[in-house]
Amino acid sequence: MLTNEERKTLEAHFCNEAEDLYKPFPRETFKKYGVKRGLRNDDGTGVMAGLTSVGAVVGYYIDDGEKIPMEGHLRYRGYDITDLVRNCEEENRFGFEEVAYLLLFGHLPTKKKLNDFSRLIGNMRKLPDGFAEDMILKAPSTNIMNKMARSVLAAYSYDSNPDEISAGNILRQSIELIARLPVMAAYGYQAKSHYHDGNSLYLHSPQPSLSTAENLLYMLRPDNKYTREEAEMLDVLLMIHAEHGGGNNSAFTTRVVSSSDTDTYSAIAAAIGSLKGPKHGGANAKVMGMMEDIKSHVKNWEDKNEVSEYLAKILRKEAFDGAGLIYGMGHAIYTYSDPRCILLKERASRLAEKNPEFLSEFNLYKLVEELTPEVFAKVKNNSKVMCANVDMYSGFVYKMLGIPEDMYTPLFAMSRIVGWCAHRLEETLGSSRIIRPAYKSIVHSMEYIKIEDR
Repeated sequence: MLTNEERKTLEAHFCNEAEDLYKPFPRETFKKYGVKRGLRNDDGTGVMAGLTSVGAVVGYYIDDGEKIPMEGHLRYRGYDITDLVRNCEEENRFGFEEVAYLLLFGHLPTKKKLNDFSRLIGNMRKLPDGFAEDMILKAPSTNIMNKMARSVLAAYSYDSNPDEISAGNILRQSIELIARLPVMAAYGYQAKSHYHDGNSLYLHSPQPSLSTAENLLYMLRPDNKYTREEAEMLDVLLMIHAEHGGGNNSAFTTRVVSSSDTDTYSAIAAAIGSLKGPKHGGANAKVMGMMEDIKSHVKNWEDKNEVSEYLAKILRKEAFDGAGLIYGMGHAIYTYSDPRCILLKERASRLAEKNPEFLSEFNLYKLVEELTPEVFAKVKNNSKVMCANVDMYSGFVYKMLGIPEDMYTPLFAMSRIVGWCAHRLEETLGSSRIIRPAYKSIVHSMEYIKIEDR
């Protein structure tokens, strides 16, 4: 039996050995073998890897082989997200359930079908008997995304038909997970808050008659209270995060895992693991951290020169996390505009106007958005077209809604699961071929050396 000191010494030794081996390949090596690093072409466009009718992300067009920037569009089954959001607002109703129906079934529902679908989701929210106690409370996690992934995998054991991959069975599982993931997240947060942070434990049962946005606020808040305006704001966030094409990391993860004909729970848990990463769904927390850093170092938040100078420091890796990135700015596809950001910014402005304590901070966010392209061009000597992306304002809106930071990325997941499920259905039933790209081995053949001769 190893002592703690011996164990630590061995761990350190093997970690150092691994660090010597796993170092980045030189970029020239990727070019030498024609490898599309990150499945990206040299101009930043993605390698064409599949077909989808679920969602379309448009931010540029190709003319004579040249990438031409354009205003951004996000379409769900052909319908523009801006139209979906604004029409639901005009009709004074919540829209996330309609978006879920559209993405899963491919067409807009009638009033009766939407009502039936919403009632079905409402009645599926309750977790199986014993699930909360055995799967969430007995193993609280400091990270809600990991708790959600574990809960999704655990749901496999409560399914009487978990492995069948027919359209009907995957659809049943999908609707159950769409209904239950917000409850898993809320309970995961309450368990973390109680067992790790020392706060009181609140486990509120989901209400079948409430929308997804209303239920989440109801379950998160100790007194269950929220305003209609708060629920509508959260509903818009859920709508705009529900889908973003087949090429984003978590949707592609869903499709890769689903292409092996595995079960729904394994595929969705893998997608949650992907979304957790700070280069993907965790980016909104990075924006919040960066903005807190800017607020603490910039004395006058309205002084464009002072803000510009600090943004330049961040880009030169002299400030914040040393990564040289302005988080919330730029996107792999969107160039002139991110439609999700436009929708969110409009509503963030309304919320900030009604909450004066947030107004100066909101104006600072707008200033960072305005100044970054010019500062980037000067510091990097690169005049690439860039816009604010959805992460620039999403964390700030969550903050204005009083939602704890631990829940920012989980909120993204409980919305995006709709897109994941639609892509899983499409990949499993519409492609029927396992995804298996090629990797070039750059290691030469080696002669085996007997252990006594090493």
